[in-house]
Amino acid sequence: MIPCCRRHLKLFFNLLQHQTRDLCHTSNQTEKCYMDHNLKELLLPIAILGTLGTAITLFTKTLTDYILKKKMVEKGFVNNEAQAIFKQHSHENKFSSLKWGLIIFFAGVSLVIMEYIPTSPESPLPYGLFAIAVSLGFLIYYFMVKSDREK
Repeated sequence: MIPCCRRHLKLFFNLLQHQTRDLCHTSNQTEKCYMDHNLKELLLPIAILGTLGTAITLFTKTLTDYILKKKMVEKGFVNNEAQAIFKQHSHENKFSSLKWGLIIFFAGVSLVIMEYIPTSPESPLPYGLFAIAVSLGFLIYYFMVKSDREK
């Protein structure tokens, strides 16, 4: 096993067993706590690989959908049923960008708000604030889509 991977696995198991150091290395509780360097080394590769995997998946899906549509047009399968399938698929994704934009916006707003609220590391307040903000983004999206469909 590569030493670097062994070190990351050891950090991961230490986190699971709650044997890591406090994330806050300050004696004064009013000072800001920053992420432990070891935790950052563990989460950074996970975030990078997750983002890369999602991008590859979305790119592949878009490319294969395009190739399928192109072959259907070339073979002459463009009757009313095929056009209905294409239109239905595009109608479902009409508000997808709005949904994710609202969710990410409100999640970001909650993270900014959490930066200015002093809390202890054990406090559930940041998790609750994040959940409320994301839920608010979903609710706004729901009511916007509902009002659009009623028109």
